[in-house]
Amino acid sequence: MQRLFFGTLLLALAIVVPVPSMARVDVNIGIGLPLPPPLVLPAPPDVIAMPDTDGVYVDPNITDEDLFFWNGWWWRLWDGRWYRSHYYDQGWGYYDNVPSFYFDVDPGWRGYYRDHNWNGHRWNYERIPYQQLQHNWKGWQSSKHWSQGAWGVQGYKPRPPQERQQLRQQRQQQYQQRPEVQKQRQLQGQKPQGRQQIQPNPQRPGRQPQEKVQRQQKQQPQVQKQHKQPQQKVQRQQKQQQRPQAQRPQRSQPQGRPQGRPEGGGEEHKR
Repeated sequence: MQRLFFGTLLLALAIVVPVPSMARVDVNIGIGLPLPPPLVLPAPPDVIAMPDTDGVYVDPNITDEDLFFWNGWWWRLWDGRWYRSHYYDQGWGYYDNVPSFYFDVDPGWRGYYRDHNWNGHRWNYERIPYQQLQHNWKGWQSSKHWSQGAWGVQGYKPRPPQERQQLRQQRQQQYQQRPEVQKQRQLQGQKPQGRQQIQPNPQRPGRQPQEKVQRQQKQQPQVQKQHKQPQQKVQRQQKQQQRPQAQRPQRSQPQGRPQGRPEGGGEEHKR
């Protein structure tokens, strides 16, 4: 009866509380950061593929903030912090780092989108409906669909790797100088951002000395046993030395006269 009651209770909770809401509550209770305001969109967002990136999409219709899609997640930067969700309008959770794709995005992309011009080249971008994105983004990413088509940029020439790396470093410096990002650093006590702040791995090195001590303690009985063996050998030797000493009087009898009747019979003894 108790198993049936608890099973019914868990089933009722699963039906009443949606899974995204449960996940959202867990994330924010654990970290203690506020959620961004919900995105109110009239319809699922249409996106465009961003040139010079690896599978990054953006909704150009939202003007007050950037809404990206990358690697199966929707991403948004709010109040100097990053959030992500599998849904564009709910389930946002705090992400404790800057997503790696962000520094590949050209900060002037909105102007390029408006002018249909990407760094001096005609940009014939393609609007991608929401449903088409959800069904095809994995295949596009594995086949590099958009980079092969130059993202619709006429006369496109890819940047050399060294130049792309320099651009990433410049954009990273510009990002760190944003007022909202600096404000979050001050609130966090100027702690470096990264997943290492929440992983329990840094505590593992502290356990190693304890494990070593335990191993040494386990090895000590073996050492004691080894010390006991010489003692046992000494005791055995002592016992062996004592046994011959006790038997020596019996062995010395043949050297003197035998006890009992003298030689010559018992007649002299009667006389």
